Amino acid sequence: MGRENQSSVSEFLLLGLPIRPEQQGVFFALFLGMYLIMVLGNLLILLVIRLDPHLHTPMYFFLSHLAFTDITFSSVTTPKMLMNMQTQSQSISYAGCISQVYFFLMLGCLDSFLLTSMAYDRYVAICHPLHYITVMSQSLCFLLVIVSWVLSSASAILHTLLLAHLSFCRDNLLPHSFCDLATLLKLSTSDTTVNELFILTVGVVVITLPFACILVSYGCIGATILRVPSTKGLYKALSTCGSHLSVVALYYGTIIGLYFFPSSNNSNDKDVIVAILYTLITPMLNPFIYSLRNQDMKGALGNILSRGTFS
Repeated sequence: MGRENQSSVSEFLLLGLPIRPEQQGVFFALFLGMYLIMVLGNLLILLVIRLDPHLHTPMYFFLSHLAFTDITFSSVTTPKMLMNMQTQSQSISYAGCISQVYFFLMLGCLDSFLLTSMAYDRYVAICHPLHYITVMSQSLCFLLVIVSWVLSSASAILHTLLLAHLSFCRDNLLPHSFCDLATLLKLSTSDTTVNELFILTVGVVVITLPFACILVSYGCIGATILRVPSTKGLYKALSTCGSHLSVVALYYGTIIGLYFFPSSNNSNDKDVIVAILYTLITPMLNPFIYSLRNQDMKGALGNILSRGTFS
């Protein structure tokens, strides 16, 4: 698309997943099924937490926000990808692409902050159990969520404003299944030095620091657990952290694999596949992790199902 500035760019063409045309139908059905499972699973978590008074605690308050964030995070990219696969249309408008970048970055950052809040909650619960009710007050929980939303929105807005000032003159072909910021920067004909420096700076704030806080929290938790004399106490402590650790490993593992070990400029297939992992598969697995590994969630779900059966 030979245009002189960014204002004349009307659309981008998403090249999508590296799959053959004859396999489009199979992958469409697969991804549609995974997306529906993700939505229903996270909605079930929201419903269980809402209906069971025993789950009205800080940990599950954060989990309900995480479930909502996972639904919206995946919905930013997956429906458009599925529509393109079904209609064989690859286009996305310039405004739609910029909007997709904003919501994708905002919700991705929000995920990171919520996981950090959950790690802090587990740290206080296990390392300072006598002060848990005092420290993890309702006001603090609301404050942590509000600050998470504000920081995530601010970083996404700044990223989006910097992106909107770039020019796209050579072509409009995006070798991705959605409007990925890094891919758009490669496509731009403008100087992207400021954008790249901002990505590094914000990455430290919204990814590296929260991840370091999680590691420190679980380091302290591990040291406390090792001092627990009884096996029962050890099992209880591990059961409360196992689900969260699994989600943290999935979330940060995919980010590290994508951004710390990027693919070459000549091949973006790995980036596209890993992007599907953390935009669709990870949010889909989270409900299973929290329902199968978490005794409180399993008990609450069983109580709700039994009440429904008897009624």
